[in-house]
Amino acid sequence: MPGGLDPISELQRLTVSLRGGFEQKDGCLVFHFTGQLDAYSEKQFMEYVGDVLKANKLPSVLDLSKIDFLDSSGLGALVQLAKQSTDAKRSFVLVGNSRVTQTIKLVRLEEFLHLVEDLPTALNQLAA
Repeated sequence: MPGGLDPISELQRLTVSLRGGFEQKDGCLVFHFTGQLDAYSEKQFMEYVGDVLKANKLPSVLDLSKIDFLDSSGLGALVQLAKQSTDAKRSFVLVGNSRVTQTIKLVRLEEFLHLVEDLPTALNQLAA
């Protein structure tokens, strides 16, 4: 993989409450996260995703379907990533579960964050 970053087979521990990893699938970078995206994990989340994105210019999917909790710090990180992707002219889609979707819709960011229901929908949208 360009830039020397290899996809990992298991999610690595980013913080006590957040694990993450990525894979290349259908010409996209697909990030997978489990746990909590909150004030305690937001900094490590941003560093991890930022480092991977710097090393690769592919469209990206953030799969948050296994996130248990998302707070305002996590939302801020997602907004920042969406802005960076827009600035870099990189396609970006976010997959959420019911909790994540509810939080994002509460603050009316579903369009800005390109929120979709599931991974196949996200990959189809990026392939179009």
